Amino acid sequence: MTLWQMPAFIMALGYFLGSIPFGIILTRLGGAGDLRAIGSGNIGATNVLRTGRKGLAAATLLLDLGKGAAAVMLGEALLPGGGGAMAGVMAFIGHCYPVWLRFAGGKGVATMMGVCLALAWPVGLVFAAVWIGMLLLTRISSAGGMSAALSAPAAAMLGGRPELVIPCAAMAAVVLWRHRTNIARLIKGEEPRIGSKKA
Repeated sequence: MTLWQMPAFIMALGYFLGSIPFGIILTRLGGAGDLRAIGSGNIGATNVLRTGRKGLAAATLLLDLGKGAAAVMLGEALLPGGGGAMAGVMAFIGHCYPVWLRFAGGKGVATMMGVCLALAWPVGLVFAAVWIGMLLLTRISSAGGMSAALSAPAAAMLGGRPELVIPCAAMAAVVLWRHRTNIARLIKGEEPRIGSKKA
């Protein structure tokens, strides 16, 4: 491959790996119906949880996380010293904007965590700690996810990985954009809590 073909291949590989809609696949295989017609219509683990199938939700979370980590490892193996971040960010973009679903994908939190863990495990651990901590504190999924995403670039900078600040900040910005309706509900005090019943 030429100098530009390898990066292009890595980005395409990352994107298509990230665009695998595990939430939809698992809910269909599990007989829970079309995830896009349930709850918020989102393809991530939080919406899978609304089906009442906790096992499917946990599997979706792990697989969405795993595809982000796998993209980083494949990218770094093919192009050491930069291919991992490139493939990881594109896997995250693929999850949020999958071509198979007319670019209507998930919000990217689990996939971003997988990318962070594979790029620099301390950054990933901070991400996980903030995510879990905010979930326990607020019981609001969106608050946990957005807080975790925002923690990643700060953790990269403070952890001595300045080269990861821009990729992490870019993913965090997309996470916030994907949560814009949640932000509006949070401001109004109308964002649902995990386990609460809809009126």
